[in-house]
Amino acid sequence: MSVIQPVANGLHTDHPVPGLPFINDERLLLDNPDAIERTGRNQGEGLWGRTDRLPGGGWVAFTTETKNRDYAWAVHQHPDHGRTVLLIRDKDMSGLHHEWMHGNNGFLYRHGGYWWDGTRWYRPQQVVDHAYEGYDARPVADAVTVTAIDVLARPATSHAARVVKIADFKAPEGPLPHWREHLALWASHREPGSLPLDQCTVDLQAPELDPASFVDRAGLAQIAELELEDLPHPKHGRKDLPPPQAETAEGPRWSRPVARDWAEQYRRTHGPEKLLSATTAFGTEQPRGLVEDHNRLTKIIADSLEDAEESKKNRLFTRGSSTRREEQAAHLAWWPAVAINDGTDGFIPLAAVRTTIVEAVLGGLARDAEDLDDSKDVLLGDILGDVVHLIDWYILREPRLASALFGEICLDARVRFGLDPKDVGDLLRRSLHLDSGLDRQTLKALLDLALPPSAQSPDAQ
Repeated sequence: MSVIQPVANGLHTDHPVPGLPFINDERLLLDNPDAIERTGRNQGEGLWGRTDRLPGGGWVAFTTETKNRDYAWAVHQHPDHGRTVLLIRDKDMSGLHHEWMHGNNGFLYRHGGYWWDGTRWYRPQQVVDHAYEGYDARPVADAVTVTAIDVLARPATSHAARVVKIADFKAPEGPLPHWREHLALWASHREPGSLPLDQCTVDLQAPELDPASFVDRAGLAQIAELELEDLPHPKHGRKDLPPPQAETAEGPRWSRPVARDWAEQYRRTHGPEKLLSATTAFGTEQPRGLVEDHNRLTKIIADSLEDAEESKKNRLFTRGSSTRREEQAAHLAWWPAVAINDGTDGFIPLAAVRTTIVEAVLGGLARDAEDLDDSKDVLLGDILGDVVHLIDWYILREPRLASALFGEICLDARVRFGLDPKDVGDLLRRSLHLDSGLDRQTLKALLDLALPPSAQSPDAQ
């Protein structure tokens, strides 16, 4: 997930971000989203504004700050939990707009992507669930919401806080010291009718967020069972790493559950391809289906070469040893095998094969869905053996797309027929165990990796 880092709190926010300064936001008409949008929209080059209604009630509004165009205001109005007012970098507007409107990940973010939906805290979104076209929500164990009144109960200091003006504002390089005093100043500006301080969410506390338990790159690699050099480097591959919970002079640090979620998604992404790979005659790793096709073509061509030599009907080939003949055949067979397995411009249209598999499975589910009653027991008939064989053929040639195939089946079954992804996952497990040509150990490992989280049955793992 993309983690947007705000740079300041608006003075009239209900949910201050710890460590950030408070900026005077009185120029914004915070009860009028259309007015917030008009502040920046169509007001000149480099200015932008937007407002949208939230599906569950409330709204979001954004505008470039006209007096300091490096920054923008972002306002989230929740129907039950009040107002969030943030100052962000202008380039981050579209990213935060997407998170608030379409991210399905709440509206408050702390500790590198931990998010709150108004009732519970969840870890950063990392594990994809194709059956819901989103991410699997992972609740934080023993989470405690820290409110403004909790922070203000801490001992006061003599530090003098102030409200910052936007015109000459520059984002601080690190969290403000003595932030409790800044929060006290914010609290003194609260107006009658504002959200009570014990309902103003400031932070999250949880055992997993104890910095002493965080892991570095070596710990992340160990959890993911990878060599350290195979892990993306923060300087070049930050987007491929989990969102860090802390930044240190030595590099990013992650909570162990976040590291485990990242490792799980890494295995789900790369595991099927590794599981269903084989070694070619040239010593390289390729999808098992491609290797099998190549080996078959090699034998056909080698036999043809042998027949040609024996009959002396083909003078293009000189006599040679069987080893030499096998080498010739392997080279001659390689590109025909690739052409058969090329999903973009090959002999067999792999995308059409995938669509055919999905529709064949859904055709059987459509018949079952007609017979379902209101009972909790869902009985789905086995997938036809020929369709299972086609699933085998496809995933052996496109193992990296196995999770997308199973996810599409679960998604369409849920949307079209109202079937629970877990019931569809159970059907896929049962049918493949009955008719797949893969051995049971490989098949179980594949389904554990490739079925969406919502389609996994605890009893099957």
